Amino acid sequence: MLTILVLFSCKKDPYEVGIDLLPPSDTIKVKTTDTCTVIAYTVRVDSITTSNFSTLSLGSIADPVFGNSTIGSYIQLQPSSSSVDFGTAPAVDSLILMLYYSGYYGDTTTEQRIRVYELSEDLHIDSAYFSNMHTRNYQNVLAEMSFKPRPKDSVKVNGTMYSAHLRINLSKITNYFANKLLYGPPSVYASTAMFNSFMKGLYIETLQQSLKGALLNFTISESLSKMTLYFHNQSSDSLNYSFLLNTGCARYLHIDHNNYFDADQGLKQQVLNHDTLLGQNMLFLQGLGGTRIKFRMPYLKNFAKNSKIAINDALLLLKNPETDTTLKAPPNLILIRDSSGYFGSVIDELEGTSYFGGMYNSAERTYYFRLTRHVQKLISGYYPINRELYIQVNDPFTSVLYTNRVMINGYNPSLPGAASSRFRLQLTYTILN
Repeated sequence: MLTILVLFSCKKDPYEVGIDLLPPSDTIKVKTTDTCTVIAYTVRVDSITTSNFSTLSLGSIADPVFGNSTIGSYIQLQPSSSSVDFGTAPAVDSLILMLYYSGYYGDTTTEQRIRVYELSEDLHIDSAYFSNMHTRNYQNVLAEMSFKPRPKDSVKVNGTMYSAHLRINLSKITNYFANKLLYGPPSVYASTAMFNSFMKGLYIETLQQSLKGALLNFTISESLSKMTLYFHNQSSDSLNYSFLLNTGCARYLHIDHNNYFDADQGLKQQVLNHDTLLGQNMLFLQGLGGTRIKFRMPYLKNFAKNSKIAINDALLLLKNPETDTTLKAPPNLILIRDSSGYFGSVIDELEGTSYFGGMYNSAERTYYFRLTRHVQKLISGYYPINRELYIQVNDPFTSVLYTNRVMINGYNPSLPGAASSRFRLQLTYTILN
């Protein structure tokens, strides 16, 4: 019982348990190093799939480090019923597009400016759309408005309070679009396919913001996200008909990072001029198809050249030098492996997130990835080629889209005090012979 109490009353690193019981000659063979050569630099993400996410995004942000980014949304809508009768002599009162806020990233005290257009090209729910794509639209502007986002404030409509949402009046400039919906043949409402052939969808464009700004998220599964036509006829002066925005509607985001024209010079030189040496000082990670870190460990296969070793632990350590929390770091990062031009997961990820890592420690401003099995296979020659690895914000294998970004200390930073928190690989290993 005394032995059990002693063992369980002390918390020790799982890789050190039992070391104090080994003969001194054996413990000498357990070593730790963080001086393995790691080369890393920032690269652009060509594009990402942005179709059919559960959220839409709009907005423009002027980031002091990453420069300007804007997001626009392409959306389809569906009729709420297949049998439509707008009555005798119907007339438009207004046409309102409503989008339910689900979150934001950045500063919501600065104004945003948007324009809305009708699409002239079909959207397809079963097609993949990428962040750098455009779908053709008619040139006439249905709506143009400036607004300060209110993602936490309720909205009062005709004396009733509703949860926070954005309201866009599509009939303020012209009634053309509203009249098209009101006077369209009843047959176009018979099915979603017929309606989407008649009215292909909308493009909500965000104009570039020059000061601060924010990226806004909207949930389409919420019943408040819809377009409502308010009208009257000879029988009634207060009628409405809703067009639904839901997961059955094709949709995607167009994302523009302004070619990093206004970005920090260290970032711009890496992604535009391919100056990989600048990765020594600072690395840059950005969601929304922005940037990622490409890194390699070129000499790792020679690490056990003259000895046989077992890797006890291999930790890749990342440090965020920023203390400003207005533009928050991503809650987690992902690490993927390049395999002849295709991306796949690293073997250690099979052990689960708590082991593999990737989650942000906000108190320490750090991330880690555990690559023990991957490194063991590299030094043992199991992998014939030591391919590059990538760290990025958005997971290409899921439909979660993060707007966050973060800076990471480089692998050999020149900034005072940064050397101890550099981008590095820390190995704990046992010499077997």
